[in-house]
Amino acid sequence: MAVPAQTCGASRPGPARTALPWPGRSPRPGPGARRPAARPPRPLLLLLPPLLLLPLLAAPGASAYSFPQQHTMQHWARRLEQEIDGVMRIFGGVQQLREIYKDNRNLFEVQENEPQKLVEKVAGDIESLLDRKVQALKKLADAAENFQKAHRWQDNIKEEDIMYYDAKADAELDDPESEDVERGSKASNLRLDFVEDSNFKNKVNYSYTAVQIPTDIYKGSTVILNELNWTEALENVFIENRRQDPTLLWQVFGSATGVTRYYPATPWRAPKKIDLYDVRRRPWYIQGASSPKDMVIIVDVSGSVSGLTLKLMKTSVCEMLDTLSDDDYVNVASFNEKAQPVSCFTHLVQANVRNKKVFKEAVQGMVAKGTTGYKAGFEYAFDQLQNSNITRANCNKMIMMFTDGGEDRVQDVFEKYNWPNRTVRVFTFSVGQHNYDVTPLQWMACANKGYYFEIPSIGAIRINTQEYLDVLGRPMVLAGKEAKQVQWTNVYEDALGLGLVVTGTLPVFNLTQDGPGEKKNQLILGVMGIDVALNDIKRLTPNYTLGANGYVFAIDLNGYVLLHPNLKPQTTNFREPVTLDFLDAELEDENKEEIRRSMIDGNKGHKQIRTLVKSLDERYIDEVMRNYTWVPIRSTNYSLGLVLPPYSTFYLQANLSDQILQVKYFEFLLPSSFESEGHVFIAPREYCKDLNASDNNTEFLKNFIELMEKVTPDSKQCNNFLLHNLILDTGITQQLVERVWRDQDLNTYSLLAVFAATDGGITRIFPNKAAEDWTENPEPFNASFYRRSLDNHGYVFKPPHQDALLRPLELENDTVGILVSTPVELSLGGRTLRPAVVGVKLDLEAWAEKFKVLASNRTHQDQPQKQCGPSSHCEMDCEVNNEDLLCILIDDGGFLVLSNQNHQWDQVGRFFSEVDANLMMALYNNSFYTRKESYDYQAACAPQPQGNLGAAPRGVFVPTVADFLNLAWWTSAAAWSLFQQLLYGLISHSWFQADPAEAESNPEARESSCVMKQTQYYFGSVNASYNAIIDCGNCSRLFHAQRLTNTNLLFVVAEKPLCSQCEAGRLLQKETHCPADGPEQCELVQRPRYRRGPHICFDYNATEDTSDCGRGASFPPSLGVLVSLQLLLLLGLPPRPQPQVYAYASRRL
Repeated sequence: MAVPAQTCGASRPGPARTALPWPGRSPRPGPGARRPAARPPRPLLLLLPPLLLLPLLAAPGASAYSFPQQHTMQHWARRLEQEIDGVMRIFGGVQQLREIYKDNRNLFEVQENEPQKLVEKVAGDIESLLDRKVQALKKLADAAENFQKAHRWQDNIKEEDIMYYDAKADAELDDPESEDVERGSKASNLRLDFVEDSNFKNKVNYSYTAVQIPTDIYKGSTVILNELNWTEALENVFIENRRQDPTLLWQVFGSATGVTRYYPATPWRAPKKIDLYDVRRRPWYIQGASSPKDMVIIVDVSGSVSGLTLKLMKTSVCEMLDTLSDDDYVNVASFNEKAQPVSCFTHLVQANVRNKKVFKEAVQGMVAKGTTGYKAGFEYAFDQLQNSNITRANCNKMIMMFTDGGEDRVQDVFEKYNWPNRTVRVFTFSVGQHNYDVTPLQWMACANKGYYFEIPSIGAIRINTQEYLDVLGRPMVLAGKEAKQVQWTNVYEDALGLGLVVTGTLPVFNLTQDGPGEKKNQLILGVMGIDVALNDIKRLTPNYTLGANGYVFAIDLNGYVLLHPNLKPQTTNFREPVTLDFLDAELEDENKEEIRRSMIDGNKGHKQIRTLVKSLDERYIDEVMRNYTWVPIRSTNYSLGLVLPPYSTFYLQANLSDQILQVKYFEFLLPSSFESEGHVFIAPREYCKDLNASDNNTEFLKNFIELMEKVTPDSKQCNNFLLHNLILDTGITQQLVERVWRDQDLNTYSLLAVFAATDGGITRIFPNKAAEDWTENPEPFNASFYRRSLDNHGYVFKPPHQDALLRPLELENDTVGILVSTPVELSLGGRTLRPAVVGVKLDLEAWAEKFKVLASNRTHQDQPQKQCGPSSHCEMDCEVNNEDLLCILIDDGGFLVLSNQNHQWDQVGRFFSEVDANLMMALYNNSFYTRKESYDYQAACAPQPQGNLGAAPRGVFVPTVADFLNLAWWTSAAAWSLFQQLLYGLISHSWFQADPAEAESNPEARESSCVMKQTQYYFGSVNASYNAIIDCGNCSRLFHAQRLTNTNLLFVVAEKPLCSQCEAGRLLQKETHCPADGPEQCELVQRPRYRRGPHICFDYNATEDTSDCGRGASFPPSLGVLVSLQLLLLLGLPPRPQPQVYAYASRRL
């Protein structure tokens, strides 16, 4: 639909206008000039169709050049089509390559991809892989429970009594200001030797386990030392598991006390700043330690909550959100006299990364005012939990209240909403230093099966915002064996450098009893986990038999991908899972929504759909046919899918049993043959185990040749399928050189190169020197031109890529070329497949000149140009009238391919809106192009510059000189508050800014995860020739556009713009950063995508003992520490890290 005519850049059908006379015409208006003011009005002309007006305005005898008539431009288009087709027939060699394949029919077999069998086999292989990990998990969990049950608690245990390898010891010894160096570590730490292991991408020791203890937990506490004592016995079980299954990766026990013991031992990858790693906050631990949660967080923002207390509350809420996973649902509200949500979310939403980010940002805007109204807060929370019209976890239900204290117990609210069944647990948090009576808060928690916590300072936040998981674990422990079910996590980044992994988890229960006849212990000891690298799962999928555009994918119950070729996070944060939805990994449509729902429900299925796919370089969109087949992976929460294009139903499998032929074809891979046979790039695939990989293809080919001199293609250490197909394609492409390319003169047709690429991994470029300028990926399956050619019929043009921010192309020595490629389709015994792509590389300048001739009134380049006298009439053409007439070829993505304007040659490859925004907008408005917008949730962006460097956070209390001189002040709450503020700054990194030198050397400081909006254009519904006028006030611009048959090109002829004041809206194609993290989250949560939670839920047990429901956890400050700290601040010295506040574990075992 066209933009209204009065709008700048609008286009609609209308008449051609007569150009100024060629001989003796008035000078062309310069920039800013207007057309003659005496122009007659055009209303009557605009009522006539353009096809009728063109002959009228170009009547014989008119002493003028006129805009070419439609049949003339269609004639030019046919000439362009014929020229392209002729060159491709002569040099592309499609027909000849078909004949070569048929002539060598005895050297290969045609195999079939049977989707149902394939997907079931791969699903079975993955199930077997994961099942082996499950058996190891169960053995570990059982052993841990027995070891702990047999362990004898020691009250007088000392650090020197325990021998273990502290994974952070080496880093701490390297740091002269570390805790252990300063106060002298009493622990008997082992010093180990390590060997490099490629499976772990790390140095490991297979004889020992390693222990990691969070920074804020004191290693010498009795609880921790007893934990280290009994978990040492796990070492032998870890070792035995690996002996039985050498493919096992990290085996980990995450204790509820915070201790992590993992095998094999390796030094901890500690960050340069404070190490905040705590196993209890890892995605796999959270999932294994409790059932899914529906949580409402309510925050007291009455007037009494101000300053540091409000800061502590904001930080506590953020830390609480970090304990939630994608299986959980949450909302956050603030309350005083009335309650209201802190964000735009009006109901429970999934606790995914993006929603939690919205909450965290909204919490920072909370302001304290008014009076405390517990009733308003709790009524709001219960209403949220009772809303059954939304998607939620439907398992554990809880309210988390943060307050500075109050006297109201709101018993009437609990009687109305929660009693007598008490299905909602209430957790209360007393925040800050105050003298309020905390009895009402303790009563609320105890009366509602919850727990009461105190958060007096920043150091107590992390420990006290995660210990509620112990309470939620009680029903699970009491359920016993019924709850001992292995769960598999989302994809996340391994903290020890293994890359992307999934983890199988199994809870470990405390089986001890206090005495004969006593109640069963209901504490969870921790979670056992075993990692599986995604690369190990990928190895079970077909590598190259599915073709360049076929692939396997897998999703979980949330619809997040476990496997997918588009799962490529640019940056990863090990604290958050990698959550890419299947509908974001691909371009979403109704068919894919249906497939996704069926997979989540655990069904089998098959469906052929027409869908849109994005090109590998993310510049183009193609409409294609795809076959989707899917099955569930038994014993897991995953479902596996297979995607195949129709042309990948069959594939070639070489059968080179003739060793003489093997040697003959292999010789065409030797560089000595390149001068006569063309340069060969080989795909960098894993042909053999001992083949050294290299990013440099010349070096990789050298390594390959050296290895082949030692082994044969039939060697057991090599992939025979890959090797035989590679060597076969080497011979077949050489025959193409011999039959077609070698005897042709490329210069005659202005070609820089001819090429062929194959499924077998060969890319042959002729002549050899053209390989110097070859920039395409040597792996055909990763080359955009190859994959697009397979998905399209006809000739696919690919101009050189240009970024709008980079300088234009340099046209030197005729080295800039335009790729034109087309698939080679074989039909063998009724079976159709596309095993190769062939093409040519056009010389840009020479073809730009040829383009002018083909779109002119000359029949060939040597014919003299036609001259028009004063009394004769001529139509403008793209050669003679290039000062007035713009002629271009644009590809299906809207990128400039050729132009008759010499000054535009260096802009070839740019999005055409950057060249002529007015004309591109007109093409879009007239449906020649359709726009597709999507979001890339895996992008990496440069960090935003920090403002106010060196400024302290707002609201920080700064003592006066009088305060320093007042002895009473040193022991007052004000001093303690300042100490907390300092710790707050250390933890949150908002007080001190990163060192610029460190930021430069640290990639994580340079880039962070972000969302990018992508926009692509593709051909719309218009498929015929079309004339239209771009109308803008006193000036107009006529253009003609027509698709070129059997190509991805649009031929456009237009008057050059004369009105500089006619500014059109500019279409954007480049990626843009989304500051709001993509589409509006507040709108997205109103239409949540389908998902299912885990099928098990343990939120209630009649035997649960709720008497243990709260305690204080104050950390009284040390006067000596405070004095030292304040003196350091007074003297302007940076504080040293020794005065740490430790969270002493106090779990009752």
